[in-house]
Amino acid sequence: MPRILLVKTSSLGDVVHNLPLVNDIRRHAPHAQIDWVVEESFADIPRMHPGVRKVMPVALRRWRRSLRDPNTRAEICVALRLLRADRYDAIIDSQGLFKSAIVARAARGICYGLDWRSSREPLRPFYERTFRVPWGQHAVTRNRSLAAQALAYATDTAADYGIVASPRVLEWLPAGRYAVLLHATSADAKLWPEAYWIELHNYLFLNNIFCILPWGSDAEHARSTRLAAAMRNAQVPSRLPLEDMAVLLANAQLVIGVDTGLTHLAAALNAPTLGLYCATDPAATGIHGCARALNLGNTGAPPAVREVIAAAQRLGAL
Repeated sequence: MPRILLVKTSSLGDVVHNLPLVNDIRRHAPHAQIDWVVEESFADIPRMHPGVRKVMPVALRRWRRSLRDPNTRAEICVALRLLRADRYDAIIDSQGLFKSAIVARAARGICYGLDWRSSREPLRPFYERTFRVPWGQHAVTRNRSLAAQALAYATDTAADYGIVASPRVLEWLPAGRYAVLLHATSADAKLWPEAYWIELHNYLFLNNIFCILPWGSDAEHARSTRLAAAMRNAQVPSRLPLEDMAVLLANAQLVIGVDTGLTHLAAALNAPTLGLYCATDPAATGIHGCARALNLGNTGAPPAVREVIAAAQRLGAL
């Protein structure tokens, strides 16, 4: 029974893009035990996959700000003990950064990673074997290719994310059909204009679909509140933990989101999803391999509201 450790720590979208490796590996080795190292704030994502045996959270982002703190050092020691509790037949670092390579090297087993032409940082000394994964492919394809080369199998099937949200009911959520509007992202250039969101809401309102506007930071909360004030049937929930967010997304009539990890999570959960791209090329990091999802727009070419409505109709969500 092979033991495999996946190292993909962050960010949210990147962790989602790594999920298809689990089903790929299990298809090749049905009895494989698959563990995963991930940043603590994203640990609920691999936990949603029934093929992941053990999720090992780390806090690299938080630890590096307080390395002199005894509590931080104690946490690191606990994480290292957990990481080294098993010996792995293969440790696959698909993150391809110094921080992930250090984590992979700390585990016990044979480390596999990207070669010098395929990663942004020179990581060859951290791995027993490296593989070339050409740039220009979608992130999901690159992740799958690395694991397939490391474990000597073919990726001849469509990407399968394999996750399922909790069956719990969100008691605060009103009855009826709803759309989730993921308007917030890390860079202003990726934002879709607020006037477009309001115009889109007007169409959804006429189709008896109310809107939910989640948020994750104070600035995002202010934007959600501002948008909701201009809408006739919209709700700004309290800040949702990732597990609750997954439930919200999975049960939506429609999810519409800019280039942000939650949009990828919605598509991976098989919710009808539209990804709106204003400053990035979806060919590289857009929604990938999801039957009920479409990418709209491109660098410097945000989609018009009419395009979004037409795409939602093509998905059968309206």
